[in-house]
Amino acid sequence: MNSLWSMARSSAWNRRSTLVWVVVSLALATALLWTLERLRHDIRHSFSQSVSGVDLIVGARSSPVQLMLFSVFHIGSVPQSMSMDSVHKLAQHRSVSWVVPLSLGDSHRGFPVLGTTPAFFQHFAYGDKQPLVLQQGAAFADTLDGLYEAVIGAEVARKMGYGLGQSITLGHGLHDHDHDHKGEQADEHADKPFKVVGILAPTGTPVDRSVQVSLKALEAIHLDWVAGTPMPGGHIPADQARKFNLEPEEVTAALVGLKSRAAVFNVQRFVNFYEEEALMGVMPGVALGELWSVLGLGENALLAVSALVALVSVVSLVAVVLAGLNERRRELAVLRAVGAAPRHVLGLLTLEGLWVTCAGVVLGVLLAHAGMALATPWLQQSLGIRLQLAAPLPTQLALAGAVLLAGLLASLGPAWRAYRLSLADGLSPRV
Repeated sequence: MNSLWSMARSSAWNRRSTLVWVVVSLALATALLWTLERLRHDIRHSFSQSVSGVDLIVGARSSPVQLMLFSVFHIGSVPQSMSMDSVHKLAQHRSVSWVVPLSLGDSHRGFPVLGTTPAFFQHFAYGDKQPLVLQQGAAFADTLDGLYEAVIGAEVARKMGYGLGQSITLGHGLHDHDHDHKGEQADEHADKPFKVVGILAPTGTPVDRSVQVSLKALEAIHLDWVAGTPMPGGHIPADQARKFNLEPEEVTAALVGLKSRAAVFNVQRFVNFYEEEALMGVMPGVALGELWSVLGLGENALLAVSALVALVSVVSLVAVVLAGLNERRRELAVLRAVGAAPRHVLGLLTLEGLWVTCAGVVLGVLLAHAGMALATPWLQQSLGIRLQLAAPLPTQLALAGAVLLAGLLASLGPAWRAYRLSLADGLSPRV
């Protein structure tokens, strides 16, 4: 058996100029499958852990997916607001430990602005209940003296080149801006600049791409606005805004933490049947699962395309072996003449195909790891996705095994044909 392995390896090496392209195609197919499976797993893991330690997200009644998209991922249109009276009553529920209100709708140079309270930095978590960490500075004070203070995410600081003490202005609405320093005067709230007092450490979540300010600050910059437009001749200077009542009347949503997880359905029922206004309580894990089931269609499509590429590569292996089989009939007949049994010919051709497949799979795994190592910094910075260069996943090993099995099965066809060639047919080939 060892000699047969050696012969198959030597035979494949002697035909390397032909088989190298088969190895390359198999390597690319394997790399695509391997990388896609790791990317699929890590995106799902990162996606499911975008928010942690939050038992309920409460907002105006809409769809769970829409509420999650806007409150956690800051994507989509602003749903109907909920009143602060409802937030206060929710906080008084005997099973509720804490409530963090959220207000969205403004932006800074294309990055969403999140109005909240300092409690956001204490209670919001991600991943495996990892808390937010201020890499520099501190949280905004949430007082009139610190009214125009802002905390920015790691990606905002990196892309914009911001540091502590930087002055920034906000734009009305979630319209996109170019990520540059030019055109700040075009911001609708440029008359009330904010000072960066804190920079958050990277989290790999939408927090990295957001700016956090106090709820009072959002009220202050909208004092001279009515129905989404500035009041004609009603400009209120930044310093004068402190003299007004800046307690918000409405917010977009609220994050809720419970004293006991066992009470989640009880509190959710209290929210869903709240009589003062139509509200909805969403469990983040359930809503994220629904959202991922929608995104899973594209995921499965990519996996199907990768499998098709692998199938084409395996078919090319069959084509190359069959094409060269007619040229090798005399070679195989000589082997038979020196004592090789038909099963040896069958084994030789099968092992040769297996060698080629193994070389393609190993090369593909190496290419995949090299590509992921190079792409991880860019994915982390641009999309907030961090590929884990860890031990292979069971599904990755299963996909690599499937390619190997497909290569082995593909080799059996040409090997069986060679097995059936007779000694006389090999020594006296047809012309």
